[in-house]
Amino acid sequence: MKENNGFCFTETPEQKAKMEALLAEYGGDETNLLVVLQKAQDIYGYLPIEVQKKVADGMGVSMEKVYGVVTFYHFLRTDPLGKFNFSVCMGTVCYVKGAGMINEKLKEVLGIDDGECTPDGVFAIQPTRCIGCCGLAPVMFVNDDVYGNISQYDVENIVDIYRKRARNL
Repeated sequence: MKENNGFCFTETPEQKAKMEALLAEYGGDETNLLVVLQKAQDIYGYLPIEVQKKVADGMGVSMEKVYGVVTFYHFLRTDPLGKFNFSVCMGTVCYVKGAGMINEKLKEVLGIDDGECTPDGVFAIQPTRCIGCCGLAPVMFVNDDVYGNISQYDVENIVDIYRKRARNL
């Protein structure tokens, strides 16, 4: 199983109560596993091994089954998102116009891979497919900010914008 990328799982009393209520409502019926995982991710923001174990125990299914579902579906995350989440569109038009090189440069600059978050929890890279902005290709999102018609040479300047913002948090 995948390690937790150096993150220490913490749980608030509110999260614990919501998780217990979720398992009380859906537990015992294996057909609800995907729904429970989605709702658990809404509670915690991601699905670390600790949460997967809670789901397995509460649903009466094996950890292998839970882990298999979590790693099969692209919308379920085993790592937390960052305060600033970078997404490079990998749709056909963006890819043909250099999105692959942009994404590689982004990974180099941030020192993390797709689907990972920096150890300080500030930056994450979340790969995405076509987002329908082909006229702006290639496109990168940072949270709700859109950067279009960019190249790999723009990545460091864009990351620097968010490094400055992170210092002001």
